[in-house]
Amino acid sequence: MSADTGLKSLHTTCCIVGGGPAGLMLGYLLARAGIDVTVLEKHADFLRDFRGDTIHPSTLEFLRQLGDLDEFLQLPHTKFSQMGFSFEGREGTVVDFSRLAIATPYVAMMPQWDFLNFLADRARTYPNFRLILQAEVDGLLTEAERVVGVTGHDPDGRFEVRAALAVAADGRGSVLRDAAGMAVNEFGTPIDVLWFRVSRQDQDQKQALGRFVGSNLIVMLNRGDYWQCAHIVQKDRFAEIQRAGLPAYRAVLDRTLGLSPPRGAEIAGWDQVKLLSVKVNRLDCWWREGLLFIGDAAHAMSPLGGIGINLAVQDAVAAANLLVGPLRRGRVSGADLASVQARRLWPVKVTQWLQVQMQNRMIAPMLAGGAMRPPLPFRVLAAVPWLRRYPARFIGLGVRQERVSEAVLAKGGGGG
Repeated sequence: MSADTGLKSLHTTCCIVGGGPAGLMLGYLLARAGIDVTVLEKHADFLRDFRGDTIHPSTLEFLRQLGDLDEFLQLPHTKFSQMGFSFEGREGTVVDFSRLAIATPYVAMMPQWDFLNFLADRARTYPNFRLILQAEVDGLLTEAERVVGVTGHDPDGRFEVRAALAVAADGRGSVLRDAAGMAVNEFGTPIDVLWFRVSRQDQDQKQALGRFVGSNLIVMLNRGDYWQCAHIVQKDRFAEIQRAGLPAYRAVLDRTLGLSPPRGAEIAGWDQVKLLSVKVNRLDCWWREGLLFIGDAAHAMSPLGGIGINLAVQDAVAAANLLVGPLRRGRVSGADLASVQARRLWPVKVTQWLQVQMQNRMIAPMLAGGAMRPPLPFRVLAAVPWLRRYPARFIGLGVRQERVSEAVLAKGGGGG
């Protein structure tokens, strides 16, 4: 504590801003490798509803590599190995994860706060790891145009954290992105998502399903005793839907969900419907001296396929693999940071391009005027089962599959 300013000061090797999947996975990996690491999270806990609750096969594979999978799967969760569609009553399967030649050929459904708490608990077994909650970062510390840390505030007042490397993992609304003046390419999107949940009953189908009825599309994810639902709507249309009234919206839900008995009446108020304003964007450059951006802070993804978390966790693994050596030496160069972007840029570009094509060429026309039959790719996948491994690989493992390096796997920090 500084006597004249009241500013708290902390020194660490790597300061990670944001306690989401990317930030906590990177923090855990670096702590395991012996790096002194501090994660700053602005909230008091991880309990926020309607976050991505899908744990994809690639993330499960990372946990297997780390020796944590069996313990992780002791947490309450559900699984699905197939994804299908219902198009005006015509049904088919289009994704089959069971065809992937990996130890965990399925998606685990789990509240994200359980996943984050698990990562935090594993990281805390290392004495060189700190997770500081209610620490809201609002600026950068710089010296000679190099970032040397971050500033912010917590319930006790102002603080600063000095570090050899700051990592912005603070999401699509990244404060550090604005503070650093980073250029962002916006690709636009014609859709938003309305998240809600309804009960699931024994007679309901089991697999994850996208239901197209008229000009409505709802993706249903089986969470055991309830359906987590994503209603895909035209961009900026939520206010119009609200003006039409809750009874009209319940009728749309009942017609589209196709559940018997109907569940729309379970939506008692608009506070049960959460708007996700969809963005697809990407930084031109993911770094500046002393500062790296990963996950949504570097590239906001469409929710299509639920692969944003996939990409964020893979960013974290790639960053840990490439930076553990420089961090051990206490100096991370611009070239080191550029190597992370070089490793991850191509899979992000490919994924975003495919998402934008699906949004613009398939989903937007259906939302605008409805369609009488499934698009050709859906019909082909429904008819040819062995083809379903390809969308499963794209969704489940990503365009470039990462692996935790031996340098990270070798426990360098003590602890469990």
